[in-house]
Amino acid sequence: MNSLVILISGRGSNMQALLEAGIPKDRITVISNNPEAEGIGFAKKCNVETIILDHRSYPDREIFDRALAEKIDACQPKLIALAGFMRILSDSFVQRYQGRLMNIHPSLLPAFPGLKTHARALQEGIKIHGCTVHFVTPRLDHGPIVIQAAIPVLPHDTEASLAARVLLQEHRIYPQAVQWFMEDRIRLDGNRVEVMACVTHDAAVYSPGLSE
Repeated sequence: MNSLVILISGRGSNMQALLEAGIPKDRITVISNNPEAEGIGFAKKCNVETIILDHRSYPDREIFDRALAEKIDACQPKLIALAGFMRILSDSFVQRYQGRLMNIHPSLLPAFPGLKTHARALQEGIKIHGCTVHFVTPRLDHGPIVIQAAIPVLPHDTEASLAARVLLQEHRIYPQAVQWFMEDRIRLDGNRVEVMACVTHDAAVYSPGLSE
């Protein structure tokens, strides 16, 4: 079935970007492990089917993941998109959906996997930061990369200002990656992703800018 399952835990701003991307709402299901997730309310307002599966009701991660997989399989999704899903998934779950499980990460992977990416970027003094859409593999934040967006780190950036500007790019590239997948334009070959019929530019990005 040409449908999409979105997994969230909180406000779901990337979920909102996906819901506004033009995919028919009757082909989308939003699942949250958090009964109080703000994103659930937004999904309901969009008339999208929602499911709540509280992870605290399960004795361990493996049992929760099996229950989650049952809910997902009932939807017969073409793709499962993680959109702020704050649970580390078991290897067996990830392998079950290999090549159909996508995530958005707030750094230019493989740099800064894990949490607190913006604070770490500022601490390291890097000049270019960004976000990455990638396929999920058992190794955290190291799956095949679909698309990335880069922004300059400005001299007076704070963690909050940098995060806000990166989030704008997340909202641009995640719907694009999902659209490519749903249109069968993504070919996965080992750790490399090819997007078919996609224009690639060779322009460089500089930060700070070069002197004229």
